[in-house]
Amino acid sequence: MTGNLLFRHAATALCFAATSILLAACGHGDDHHNQTANTLPSFVVSSSVTTTTYDGNSDDLLTGGLGKTGLGSATAPSFANAASPTAAELRRLAIWSNYRALVDMSANGGYGRFWGPNVDLNGNDTLGEGKIAGTEYVAYADSGTGQQNVTLMVQVPNSFDPNNPCIVTATSSGSRGVYGAISAAGEWGLKRGCAVAYTDKGSGNGAEEMQTGTVTLMNGTLGTAAGAGTASLFTANVSSTDLATFNTGFPNRYAFKHAHSQQNPEQDWGKDTLEAIQFAYWALNQQFAPTINNNAQQHGVRYNAGSITTIAASVSNGGGASLAAAEQDTQGWITAVVVGEPQINLNMSSAAKVLEGGVQIPAAGAPLADYMTYANMLMPCAAAATAATGAPYLTALPLATTQAIRTARCASLAAGGFVSGADATSQANDALAKLHAAGYETDSDLLHAPMWDSQAVPAVAVTYANAYTKSSVTDNLCNFSFGTTNATTGAAGVTPAVSPMLSIFGLGNGVPPTNGINLVYNAAPAGGADHRLATADASFTGAACVRALWTAGDARMQQNVNAIRVNANLHGKPAIIVQGRSDALVPVNHASRAYLAMNNITEGSKSQLSFYEVMNGQHFDAFLSVAGFDTSFIPVHYYNIQALNLMWSHLKSGAALPPSQVIRTVPRGGTAGAAPALTTANLPAISASPGANAIQVSAGTVNVPK
Repeated sequence: MTGNLLFRHAATALCFAATSILLAACGHGDDHHNQTANTLPSFVVSSSVTTTTYDGNSDDLLTGGLGKTGLGSATAPSFANAASPTAAELRRLAIWSNYRALVDMSANGGYGRFWGPNVDLNGNDTLGEGKIAGTEYVAYADSGTGQQNVTLMVQVPNSFDPNNPCIVTATSSGSRGVYGAISAAGEWGLKRGCAVAYTDKGSGNGAEEMQTGTVTLMNGTLGTAAGAGTASLFTANVSSTDLATFNTGFPNRYAFKHAHSQQNPEQDWGKDTLEAIQFAYWALNQQFAPTINNNAQQHGVRYNAGSITTIAASVSNGGGASLAAAEQDTQGWITAVVVGEPQINLNMSSAAKVLEGGVQIPAAGAPLADYMTYANMLMPCAAAATAATGAPYLTALPLATTQAIRTARCASLAAGGFVSGADATSQANDALAKLHAAGYETDSDLLHAPMWDSQAVPAVAVTYANAYTKSSVTDNLCNFSFGTTNATTGAAGVTPAVSPMLSIFGLGNGVPPTNGINLVYNAAPAGGADHRLATADASFTGAACVRALWTAGDARMQQNVNAIRVNANLHGKPAIIVQGRSDALVPVNHASRAYLAMNNITEGSKSQLSFYEVMNGQHFDAFLSVAGFDTSFIPVHYYNIQALNLMWSHLKSGAALPPSQVIRTVPRGGTAGAAPALTTANLPAISASPGANAIQVSAGTVNVPK
């Protein structure tokens, strides 16, 4: 059915007050000369716009044609020609890898039973392979200079009802590419029949291979920096002279957009999310508004700002971007907000306080630049603390190597005056105590080892330090770089047998370690090495240097962190935040709890924010397939879905949002690596009347029950 027929069928119901929409909806033909034209937003590079329709069989919006079975397979989809993957193959791989990166895919976890393409909105297994037909619009947001090239994408499922329109945002998590929140928010939106507005936030997975000048394009295929020009997803801003010197001294290194764009992309994450929504409005008008003057390429305006129910939703960095977008929204683009584990940096007032069980948390509302650089120094030592005994093991390094690193890091911390203690155990216990004093929950004690061993914390600390100082790849900030290394010795500068660039769009996550590219410490040994193996204490001097950028007040870092701070003013929009208490990457005291406190100060009685704190929930649901994670932690994603459903009922039927509360989940227990199947007994419902589990907030003070 054409957009014109759909439009005429519902004309009576769509008589809006706005003049342009009134003319379009109330009896005027396609050739009305005064109808407002649907124009591409000025920030979209017109030459970059592509539109592709997927049949829901051979290929689709949600699974890339893989279906529930293919997404569930641990075997990645392959390329017909390994040396030259097509854009369609790279897209399929990106959907597969990004979907699996954010949710638990294990056999006894929730995939296929509580979430997944086959699970309907009521939680039932009724959708088969779950492929979703529809149209996908992709474009760059940029001035045309190619200096930013923020990827925007809109997926419009065939089930979209133009008479009851809705949009869900899925801003990428972490530093991922444009499909980086497809399982976190995209799946729910597509099943709901909503258009989904994605963006990679101008940081997503853009890379340049410095030795060859190879870059990625918007669709993941490769080009040369010189040949791609302004079509490159990211090209490092380096002179030819500096590049030659760099490649000689540091061969086989890589620049990443988030770290090395020299633009502090985080300051625009809210704007990027709003622009993704505006791009979605344009796409929906193109698809469902009538044409003008019988010109099939020119449509009118059926939807104006605020006329589409829009939920800003995502997790982690994408969740922070959604909150920032809602704060910046002055035109009514966003109706409501639902985010999980948001990474957000606050203008924290001294009047805002966080209490747990009536006892004030010693540190709350600190920016990532503070807590991440501190954790990067202390975590390897704290991992050896008595309270961390039995932590899940999440590294390919031999146990003896890891233990030696922990002991050596503790000794270096003690020598530098960062921790106290006469032996390794007392030093480790002091390091853990200092993390508690810095706002890390005791509930996350078992996670310091895997957060550092997996390199999540070192990678984030170095990437963001580069971004906040607007450093070039050639700066080698604090002697760190990104490069390929020898798998056994860790030596850097090795020429890879197959360039990581071939599949980086599909498999990369935007920060090392990713797709064979690792975090390298250049100062020792000669030529540099994997930062964990470069020195006995895992490049402590470099980690201390990164920390000092914050503590010594580096002007660049201070200025650019201040540029990303928010005020927690959601302008009365209904909102839900979900976060696990055990989060050891983005501590709940610096994120959700602090945001709730500040929101109470800025909005007071106008606030419609609810916060659901999930016991035994941590940051990486994908880790729930790892032995020890499966027995001790539960999927926060389950509650993100419930929060979206609650918000939908609130918006569509007026159902009250449950108040802020602690959700006391039950870990699965059993044998590590073979935990029993997840059931609803592990996952109590969000309560309309939480009683003693209610989180109290008043006069900027949040009190969370123990």
